[in-house]
Amino acid sequence: MTYANETRRRRTFAIISHPDAGKTTLTEKLLLFSGAIQIAGSVKARKASRHATSDWMEIEKQRGISVASSVMQMLYREHVINLLDTPGHKDFSEDTYRVLTAVDSALMVIDAANGVEAQTRRLIEVCRQRDTPIITFVNKMDREVRDPLDILDEVERELGMPCVPMTWPVGQGKSFGGIINLRTKAMTVFDSGSERLPQDFETIPLTEQAQLAERFGLEWQTAMDSMELATGASPAFDEAAFLAGKQTPVFFGSGVNNFGVMEVLDALVDLAPAPKPRTSNLIVNKQPVVKEIQPEDSAFSGVVFKVQANMDANHRDRIAFVRMASGKYTPGMKLKVQRTAKELRPTSVVTFLSQRREAVDEAYAGDIIGFTTHGGVQLGDTITDGANLQFTGLPFFAPELFMTVILKNPLRTKQLQTGLDQLGEEGAIQVFKPEIGGPMLLGAVGQLQFEVVQHRLKAEYDCDVRLEGCQYTGARWITADTPAELREFTNAYPQRMSLDAAGTLAYLCTSPYDVRLAQERFPKIHFHPLREHAGLALGSAN
Repeated sequence: MTYANETRRRRTFAIISHPDAGKTTLTEKLLLFSGAIQIAGSVKARKASRHATSDWMEIEKQRGISVASSVMQMLYREHVINLLDTPGHKDFSEDTYRVLTAVDSALMVIDAANGVEAQTRRLIEVCRQRDTPIITFVNKMDREVRDPLDILDEVERELGMPCVPMTWPVGQGKSFGGIINLRTKAMTVFDSGSERLPQDFETIPLTEQAQLAERFGLEWQTAMDSMELATGASPAFDEAAFLAGKQTPVFFGSGVNNFGVMEVLDALVDLAPAPKPRTSNLIVNKQPVVKEIQPEDSAFSGVVFKVQANMDANHRDRIAFVRMASGKYTPGMKLKVQRTAKELRPTSVVTFLSQRREAVDEAYAGDIIGFTTHGGVQLGDTITDGANLQFTGLPFFAPELFMTVILKNPLRTKQLQTGLDQLGEEGAIQVFKPEIGGPMLLGAVGQLQFEVVQHRLKAEYDCDVRLEGCQYTGARWITADTPAELREFTNAYPQRMSLDAAGTLAYLCTSPYDVRLAQERFPKIHFHPLREHAGLALGSAN
């Protein structure tokens, strides 16, 4: 049996950007135009102030930023679109990196005034490593912004790939007149207002040159000249090059005014790829055999790329977000967690619209489904309906910041342990347990992670903790060729040994020299700055 017809209808993509480029606003508008929500900002807080649908965590509402990636599914033009909104803040880049392993394409949002910013560069790098196709949306054209040719030039330099304009702006800021759609050969006239729907905008075919020139004057002429320059310098759109991550189609608009968004939604259906094959290690006679799993295969398989505790504070639930890689999911299926060989018995299986959930009747490769569990599932776990295989590639980065956890009320030790176990498994922070005992250590990529974890420990586990600085400035996961070599090393550095949330051994260091000296002393020990789940270490030793 093959599910090719269903998998071809799927589009799974992540929205990436620097903070404040308008990513969450664009997410809202894509949901609005697909009919998934009726009003933008439709999650209501107690005081009925509107918050973005994709920002559900209490701390996100307080700060107005996304600190956890969220998943939304919508139907548009007979296609099932799975949209993953990622945190833009650099302190949560780990969550974003993991989300990027679960998607087939990315939508990059760029602020037209600021161009390509620091966090966008990092995310581009991850996309490029995976050859992820990128669609670019240049946002905020209704403000005073940079020249579109400048922006294209910068995107090309930063991405290292040519831009192919799909729409082109006429004017900017107060004189922003609209966009020329190079695919439909028509101009859509800009009209501000966040309640407007795509059909409310006036469209004039490019054959009406005289009318357009008279109506938009100098802005029209300037736009035509710069568009000619841009299209003359750009290659024609090449589907194969785009799918290989070698060129990016570019769209202009204003997300907050619902303008230029429909063109992006259409491009996601027309241009973005359907689910692709995924590489797995099939275990045969205890030996790994690399195999390509095709999305249309009949056997169910998927990978856990995110675990979120307490999405519903009343039920203390934990949801494992699974990107389906092949097959079909139906309720009541017998599923197995490959790492433990245990049966997965979820209490419910759902698809998402941020906090709104719906029970899954059926799902196919490319879909993101949530298994509600009470433990037993970790980031990176492969879930199948029986086949022995292991998907790879979910990264954990060695933290650069460390804090010691001090519990203010010692009677809450059990709750603290539960909280740290769950937040560690979730990947919200890295938790290290020193082998010789003593307080737990938290490792983070960014300072804000500590604040979020401290807030969540109090709000979700009723644990008031103080975070204190410690001497550690880094960690390296360690492996050795033989158990005897590993034992000799751990005996030499008992104070530095710790176990992370997955039970993987790590060496804590106080400076880069620590690793170098330890490496010289024990040349057969491998130090890894990156690891995959389940103790599989990656990356060059350094």
